[in-house]
Amino acid sequence: MASRDYVLLMARYNMWQNENLIKAASGLDQAARQAERGAFFGSIEKTFSHLLWGDGIWLSRFEGRDPPASYKLDSTALIESWDKFPNDRAALDRQILDWARGVAPEWFEGDLTWYSGMSGRTASRPRRMLAVQLFNHQTHHRGQIHAMLTAAGAKPDATDVQAMPERFLEM
Repeated sequence: MASRDYVLLMARYNMWQNENLIKAASGLDQAARQAERGAFFGSIEKTFSHLLWGDGIWLSRFEGRDPPASYKLDSTALIESWDKFPNDRAALDRQILDWARGVAPEWFEGDLTWYSGMSGRTASRPRRMLAVQLFNHQTHHRGQIHAMLTAAGAKPDATDVQAMPERFLEM
C-alpha cells in the first residue's frame, strides 16, 4: 500500500516517463500529435492534457488547496502550445516530487474528502488509495500515449521501473 517511499519512487518514475514520452512526441509534427487515434481522449495531445489536468487536481487535493485557476472542466483543453507544454509538465512533476519528498507518514492515515466539480458531489476515500490512484492513473494514460506514439512511428525509450536512470533515483 502507499507510503512515503512508494510515492517518492513513483514521483521519480512519473518525471522520467513524462520526459521520455514528451521527447518522443516532440519528434512528431502538430498534426500527428493532434490526430484522432481511437484512444479514450482521442489524440496524443489530448491525453497528455488530461494527465496534466488529473495530476494537478489530485496534487491540489493532497495539499489542501484549490486547483490552478487555469484548469478548466474540459481536461483535454489545457495545452495551448506544444512549445510551452514540456515546461508546464516538468513544473508539475517537480511539484509532485516535492510533495512526495515532504509528505509526512501520518498523511497516509485516514480519509481525504473533496468536492468533485466533474461529478458535482463530495467524495471521500482513504488517502493511501488516492495516492495509488494518482500514479495508477498516470501509468494507465501514459500507456495509451506510448501506444499512440508507437503507431505514429515515434520510438519512446524504456518504460520499466528498474530501467530508470540513476539521475532520477537520486532526486
